[in-house]
Amino acid sequence: MTTIKEVASFAGVSVATVSRVINETGYVHEDTRRKVEAAVKQLNYKPNEVARSLYKKKSRLIGLLLPDITNPYFPLLARGVEDRMQENDFRIIFGNSDEDRQKELDYMDTFVQNNVVGVISSTNDPDADCYAKLKIPVVFLDRTSSDSLSVYADGAHGGCLAAQEMVARGSKQITVMQGPAHIRPAQDRFRGAVEELQQSGIAYHVVETTSFSFKEAESWAKELFSKYPDTDGVIASNDIVATAVMHEAHRLGKKIPDDVQIIGFDDIPLSSLLFPPLSTIRQPAYEMGWEAAGLLIQLIEQSQVTKSSVPNLHSKVLTYSSIQLPVKFIERETTRKVDHDG
Repeated sequence: MTTIKEVASFAGVSVATVSRVINETGYVHEDTRRKVEAAVKQLNYKPNEVARSLYKKKSRLIGLLLPDITNPYFPLLARGVEDRMQENDFRIIFGNSDEDRQKELDYMDTFVQNNVVGVISSTNDPDADCYAKLKIPVVFLDRTSSDSLSVYADGAHGGCLAAQEMVARGSKQITVMQGPAHIRPAQDRFRGAVEELQQSGIAYHVVETTSFSFKEAESWAKELFSKYPDTDGVIASNDIVATAVMHEAHRLGKKIPDDVQIIGFDDIPLSSLLFPPLSTIRQPAYEMGWEAAGLLIQLIEQSQVTKSSVPNLHSKVLTYSSIQLPVKFIERETTRKVDHDG
């Protein structure tokens, strides 16, 4: 890795001169500036972003916290965030909490210590004190908060869609997998499904689950068919749980979708590669990440404007709203065909 000393030597100037060029501080003759910039380019020198931000007191670093990087849904969110941040010359410090409270707190401390100017978080606890105490903008992604801005999908409508499609395809004994009680979007989709089933007068059962992880999904699938062996339709809390339900149904000799129909939630890339391919409710994960990044950039820029003291200028303080994105049903082969026009 090239050092600032090597850049200075290559350009025939002092380290201090290179520092002034990189950090845009102090006077440097135009010819000298061009020499330094040419040396930086030729040697492919990458300044230490943290040190540079501390020196200039103008960071371009963002903290991004995800709860479970092993779940293919969350990298889709992250990619949307990263692409838009990079387009706007921001860099990301990433943390994976594993849904562990202490790990989350540790990462928040790391973000602050590295002088980030904003945080995007998919925390399970958006109302926690560690967020309320932050003095920088925060946007919650795929999570909703009472007091802070969020970008999330319309989970309630997603649950309603899943129930409507299941009923339209003839299931009479439906089991709804509830999803973690402490995650509001999971409960939104659960309530949407249950309310639609109640209005349709269809019998249903509920299996409570405590996370979206791979680890517990197999046991929940076994519990479902053990408690409710006559289940002919399953609305899963996400695609990972739906995959476990499919495996258990195969193990029990049940035919999909003839004996049991299954609908997931998220539309992770794996869903279309399963056998049979999984019908699911698509959340626009990449777009959600993209929108969260855009919202945070606006908040950061507004924060910098309101903090600056420019004589004779009246800064306009803008107001922003949380963003809810639509969901849609993706029909594949774990649900039976239906003629909506018939």
